[in-house]
Amino acid sequence: MARIVLVHGAFGCAACWDRVAPGLRAAGHDVEAIDLPGAGDDRTPVAEVTLDRYAQRVCEALAAGPPAVLVGHSMGGMVITQAAANCPEHVDRLVYVAAFLPSDGQSLLDLTQLPEATGDAVQSGLVVEGDPPVATMPFEAARVGLMHCCDEEQAAWAQSLRGPQAVAPFTHPVRLDGPASEAFARLPRAYVMCLQDRAVRPPLQRLMLERAGCDPVVEIDTDHSVWASRPEELVSALDRLAG
Repeated sequence: MARIVLVHGAFGCAACWDRVAPGLRAAGHDVEAIDLPGAGDDRTPVAEVTLDRYAQRVCEALAAGPPAVLVGHSMGGMVITQAAANCPEHVDRLVYVAAFLPSDGQSLLDLTQLPEATGDAVQSGLVVEGDPPVATMPFEAARVGLMHCCDEEQAAWAQSLRGPQAVAPFTHPVRLDGPASEAFARLPRAYVMCLQDRAVRPPLQRLMLERAGCDPVVEIDTDHSVWASRPEELVSALDRLAG
């Protein structure tokens, strides 16, 4: 049995894991899904939503129990990377699910500009407004870019969980060279690839996971919203990777 902390991606919330967490608990794991600042039930003002605040929230959750398997989906990969660099003593291992996996000094936007990211179907569908800027994604764009493998019920449920997303965390680079950098570097890393992902394209997933030395790697033949389209397969993968 492992302690597993689940971190959602952009536009998401803790409830995105509602069809995954029960299966992991049934397998004997202690599971917690958290709302990042400004997401779900959290009311952090958008002007205060940053990558550092995200990482702080995760480290606070981790400190409440024994070292955990830290799982991040999509943008959540940026978050768990920074959190693990800040408090590696609370992390047993890292698992990236169709997630951005940065090197030191990279932001999410940096990763989306790499040649391996060419062809993503998300950026063109974003609507960005306000100051500080906030992004939303209409259902039609999300259906094509994030959840084309979902059936109608799964797509409607997934979209019901999506909310506005502060843009600032996309622009913030991770800093992995702090005082705990050696402990962070020793953490085991695994990756769950989504082979039909139109948001974090498979070539980009492969580049990032190979660069980070992720092992093992599990492949699921589905879209970016694997927690909605293939929850049972994701449960099986995370159960295996949690050890």
